[in-house]
Amino acid sequence: MEYRHLSDSNLQLSAITFGAWAAGSWMWGKTERSDAIGAIKAAYDHGVTSIDTAPIYGQGTSEEIVGEAIRDIPRDKVQILTKFGLRWDLPKGKFYMKTKDNNSRFIDVHKYAGKESVIEECENSLKRLGTDYIDLYQIHWPDETTPVEETFEAVEKLIEQGKVRHAGVCNFDASLTEKANQVVKIISNQVPFSMVNRDIEEETVPWCLRNKKSILAYSPMERGLLTGKIQPGHKFAEGDHRKMHPSFKDDHIVKTNAFLESIKPVAEKHEITLAQLVLRWTLKREGITIALAGARNVEQAIQNAKAGEIHLSEDELKFINEKVEEL
Repeated sequence: MEYRHLSDSNLQLSAITFGAWAAGSWMWGKTERSDAIGAIKAAYDHGVTSIDTAPIYGQGTSEEIVGEAIRDIPRDKVQILTKFGLRWDLPKGKFYMKTKDNNSRFIDVHKYAGKESVIEECENSLKRLGTDYIDLYQIHWPDETTPVEETFEAVEKLIEQGKVRHAGVCNFDASLTEKANQVVKIISNQVPFSMVNRDIEEETVPWCLRNKKSILAYSPMERGLLTGKIQPGHKFAEGDHRKMHPSFKDDHIVKTNAFLESIKPVAEKHEITLAQLVLRWTLKREGITIALAGARNVEQAIQNAKAGEIHLSEDELKFINEKVEEL
């Protein structure tokens, strides 16, 4: 496994970081708790020392699962990344969406990152995770109802108290990241990025490169689309958000699968899966520091981890990049 520092900090993460959204079941259909715990443990055994979660993932379930999975691992050997700013239990801030919890009950989610809320969320996350500090604390989405300064003054206080080691943002544009960085040192921005979603290369990547900020790419496999396993007419499980996601319309699946067929020879040469090739390509893209990869079971976790060991030649990367540009 390859390990990389975030920004110029002392926080070092595994290049492949375990994404624990699906582990909490919420919006992905049901995930067995034992399978999720087993996947995290297997990932760790194969070099994945970093885990990214959030309170909203299963309304606390994902954080609890992460805490249980790492209980017997020395705390300084694993890096916990979690988030704040999405409240399903507090009707403040801006309404974000109506969704269902894991018991199929409707809940309203709000984007809210007021000072007291940030402090409260941190305490709740620490309890669920079974730890006394969080390595990287990230705001999940911008909260336009609260001044950025207020939000990150709260994060700064948590850092001073030793409950948080480093501050990050998610889904922030360059100007908003700059404002947050004026309050407390921001070391990373977690944003969506994949072969079929490269919008961040226009503004976010150049800004992060200039300002020496790291990028954590989420959904690098485009929620499973880039594994090559999704075919037109695919039926998703009840509660799986991909059922309504535009990336999974039949015409988009056909186009993407044709692209995957064109780069498949590279995967076959290295005797790896398309998913592993996609993850390795992501890590070689300029400005991308970390690739988040979720897994529902041990086998998927191990396959993702092994993507961190693959070497692609310059000619192979050039070939893949040309195909990506055509797509």
